[in-house]
Amino acid sequence: MGNMKLLDKPLKAFATYALVVLICSIPVYFFIIDKIWIHEINEHNLIVAESTKKNLLKLNFNEQQLEESVKLWNSLQPETKLQQVNGLKPDSTYNLYRENTYMPDKGYDRYHGLVTYFNIGSKPYSLTVETNIEESYETIAAITAITVLFFIILLIGFIKLNKRISAKLWMPFYQTLEKIKAFDLNQQQTIPFEKSDITEFEVMNTSINKLIESNVAVFRQQKEFTENASHELQTPLAVVQGKLDLLIQSDAITAEQSVIIEETNNALSRISRINKNLLLLAKIENQQFLEKEKINLAEPLQEILELLSDMLEDKLLYLDLSQDCFVEGNRILVEIMLTNLLVNSIRHTGPKAQINISLKTDRLVISNTGSSTLETEKLFKRFSSAAIQTPGSGLGLSIVKEICKRYNWDIQYDYIEDLHTFTVSF
Repeated sequence: MGNMKLLDKPLKAFATYALVVLICSIPVYFFIIDKIWIHEINEHNLIVAESTKKNLLKLNFNEQQLEESVKLWNSLQPETKLQQVNGLKPDSTYNLYRENTYMPDKGYDRYHGLVTYFNIGSKPYSLTVETNIEESYETIAAITAITVLFFIILLIGFIKLNKRISAKLWMPFYQTLEKIKAFDLNQQQTIPFEKSDITEFEVMNTSINKLIESNVAVFRQQKEFTENASHELQTPLAVVQGKLDLLIQSDAITAEQSVIIEETNNALSRISRINKNLLLLAKIENQQFLEKEKINLAEPLQEILELLSDMLEDKLLYLDLSQDCFVEGNRILVEIMLTNLLVNSIRHTGPKAQINISLKTDRLVISNTGSSTLETEKLFKRFSSAAIQTPGSGLGLSIVKEICKRYNWDIQYDYIEDLHTFTVSF
């Protein structure tokens, strides 16, 4: 279902409401106009009947003359039929449909008639006056067509006015929206919103500014803490590791103490790697790798594979670097991204298992065999896989994700045909 702009929602509701009212008005038009039409025709028939009666009563015809006049009248005025009846009755009206005798091709017409009774001399007569009211339908159709036309004109006017008014009225809102879209928390800058004379927009801008200032302050504190902690930890970690190296070389320690020192040294090495990776993440987020150059990924990829050749000795490596893939970025970050992806695949691939590396013009695909899919929700989060038994720091894929985000590259994970597949699209 497609999205709709805010101002289009009330316009749609108004247009729908107006259309419903218009549709409902058509039968009302028909009923009222038909009633008015019949009332007017009744008046017309009554006037014709009264004038005809008066004129007939003024004439002093004998019986033969009257009979001949009635015949002549009925021949000349068939819609006002005059005939002798048995007795006088109350006046009555009627409606009927019958074929048009003068225009058969027209089909059936609607007639409204009046039957009135009176005496000519001593004999009772009835006078029938009929009028074709078919024209009422044409009138109703014409009024409906005009109403629909004005409804369309009104609707088009509403749409144009809505666009013109919204373009001016909602301009501060869209300006705020564009600035929020362009906002980057990593830059740690507040947004200078323009002043608006509309209270709601001014309140919105003030609230957003407070929220951004608060988030920027928290984000800055977190980054400063991570960076400072990493810097401060580097020296004591190096000192402790140096002392352990000296201690393990001592002849006075037992075999059991040597094992304990070795395990302590391994744990300390892991802490050192975590510290370096946290510092690296802080530097990436602080935009400290600004230099860019055009890099053919095939070159650093081959260099890194040579450095990792010892780790690849018991793996089945399938390499496809037949196509050149050029990207723009910082060489250090690109090499870190490639190294982390390759080390991640190597670490999670057993002996004699398969690793596939394929480089295309617009993407890099690295896959390795695996028995079950990984949790995609946690895959790129920091320390998502960090554990004492895990040789990695739990930050490798987080760093890859951050580098891809930095250059607007897309990284995807899939598990297809027993293969863990990481795809970086440039």
